[in-house]
Amino acid sequence: MSAHDSTTAGAYDVMIGLEVHAQLQTASKMFCGCSARFGDLPNTHTCPTCLGLPGALPVPNSRAVDLAAMVALALGCAVSPRSRFARKHYFYPDLPKGYQITQHDRPLATGGALSWSAAGRTCTVRLVRVQLEEDAGKSLHEGFADSAASAYLDFNRSGVPLVEIVTEPDLTSASDASEFARRLRAALVAIGASDAHMEEGGLRCDANVSLRRRGEGALGVRTEIKNLNSFRALQRALEFEIARQARVLDAGGRVEIETRLWDDAGGRTVGMRTKEDSEDYRYFPEPDLPPLEIAPERLARLRAALPELPDARQARLASAYGLSDDDAGAMARTAALAAYFEQTAQASGDAAAACLWVRGELGRRLADAGLTVEGSRVTPEALGALIRMTSSGVVSASAAKRILARMMATGATADAIAAADGLLQESAADALDRLVEDTLSAHPTQVAQYRAGRRAVARFLVGQAIKASGGRANPSVVDRLVRARLDAPGT
Repeated sequence: MSAHDSTTAGAYDVMIGLEVHAQLQTASKMFCGCSARFGDLPNTHTCPTCLGLPGALPVPNSRAVDLAAMVALALGCAVSPRSRFARKHYFYPDLPKGYQITQHDRPLATGGALSWSAAGRTCTVRLVRVQLEEDAGKSLHEGFADSAASAYLDFNRSGVPLVEIVTEPDLTSASDASEFARRLRAALVAIGASDAHMEEGGLRCDANVSLRRRGEGALGVRTEIKNLNSFRALQRALEFEIARQARVLDAGGRVEIETRLWDDAGGRTVGMRTKEDSEDYRYFPEPDLPPLEIAPERLARLRAALPELPDARQARLASAYGLSDDDAGAMARTAALAAYFEQTAQASGDAAAACLWVRGELGRRLADAGLTVEGSRVTPEALGALIRMTSSGVVSASAAKRILARMMATGATADAIAAADGLLQESAADALDRLVEDTLSAHPTQVAQYRAGRRAVARFLVGQAIKASGGRANPSVVDRLVRARLDAPGT
């Protein structure tokens, strides 16, 4: 089913659409040569073009165009061979030109969708458009002696290239909206279009949400929540706004068309201004830029350069290795992790065990050390060898965990560590038979109890035999030998 088919509890249908702005991973800004680097001193990356000074002319960043086109192709959009830039007018102190160069009636791409499967259902969110634009500057309201009375302006972000992705109102829950944003971010990072660092403003969401009474055909009144810069904030803001609108409608009131802000500390949305219509921005074609043309051969080259996307990788791993959606999603999180898992599965001959170790013991230890698989001293081949040793009974499961810790610390192989540390497991029946005989002889009371019908006593005797071996005896072999002797007639 699509995400639009899902409904929330209560008397209302919820409709959510997102506008996602992602900074494109370029060295310079959208229409000038200034650095797009984050974190430098305020107003150190500016020029007449990004400050909107008279006589300065914009020149499109070719790399930004390529990255935005790759985003559109990855999302299945139809890329227009000829799009157009426009001026969007509004008057904020951090917008030096008094308008933003963006796209309007002829965007870079239209259509497309993002789909995913989880918890036994498939969500599909259709896209309206993908477009290029420049970012505004930043108003600073804190950290200065006179912050109570003044605001400061940093224009380093002014002109930084953005791709804007606009969805249809296909999302019907705050959790699905958050999941969509997570998966979109993963796709942007996978293709190298954006680092999408939300804490740096590299990915921001505006959320449009409306409610209508279930069964009614007319759309509800829409409010917009601006500049949500974390998945948690997106979900919390939508949950609050859905509940707020429901309370207004339940009381017989009317939801106002407005733009709202998220107050994270207060856990609520607050009114900011009346919602603008398209006419309020006085769009018109950017006179200083010709239409943006992308030749078919350029699109073909960009399409060929697209890597496997996380959702496609998840579906492939689930199909090829028989993994659950949850396990496949975990292994598909990054291309490097998926490659590590696949190489481990091949080296061990056991995909399920490879997933268990990569996601479990290895994953926990890497997380504790602040590492990823790329920084691990344990190669897929080395982990595969450890898995084979464990599954064949050469080492016990508990010993294998100790061996992995040593492998991560030293880079030594599993067999070398097992031999040096005396962790090799004894599995030969001939070698263990005498051990079992001695154990039963040492515990005649428990042997009598077993033969009197207390079958659970066998577990105690197996444990005693393994303990006597110093933990080196193979538990399954010992268990078989103990029960065979206990059940043998005349012994």
